[in-house]
Amino acid sequence: MGLYDSRRCYGWISIILHWLTAITVFALFAVGLWMVDLDYYSNWYKQAPHLHKSVGVILILTVVFRICWRIKNVRPETPESHHRWEKSSAKIAHFSLYALLLFMLPSGYLITTAKGQGLDVFNWFTIPSLISGVDNLEDIAGELHELAAFGIIAIATLHGLGALKHHFIDKDNTLRRMLGLVK
Repeated sequence: MGLYDSRRCYGWISIILHWLTAITVFALFAVGLWMVDLDYYSNWYKQAPHLHKSVGVILILTVVFRICWRIKNVRPETPESHHRWEKSSAKIAHFSLYALLLFMLPSGYLITTAKGQGLDVFNWFTIPSLISGVDNLEDIAGELHELAAFGIIAIATLHGLGALKHHFIDKDNTLRRMLGLVK
């Protein structure tokens, strides 16, 4: 197996991008749930949101790269044993995951910048506020961000369960291909 995808299997770049995205999404979700309950006197009150936002910006850049990579590469063929509904469900799930992930950046950005402050990324650079002074913008963006986050987790969980179904019940190569175990 090489760096690039082939008709038979995923390449290492696609595999690494897939698992890096998955781990980061679940970690950001967990941190997001945890940090909303922090009080002002917690040591993490300012650090957790800063890390959450910074990692979120890096994640969205990774997702954009991943989409470009997916467009550029050949996609492995779906095993013939997959039913039409499984193929359709997979396409809908992948599209929904990408769409929701791409939606997360603007909604998170608007939460942070609604009052005119920029979004600082690891103290490396700041993304300036472009929209501010809109009533309830932070709250509306926060609600949308939360709904999208739960949507991503729900779809990613179904995606993972589908892969396990293919592995343990159908006994096909679907999961092994994304683990780099098919050559």
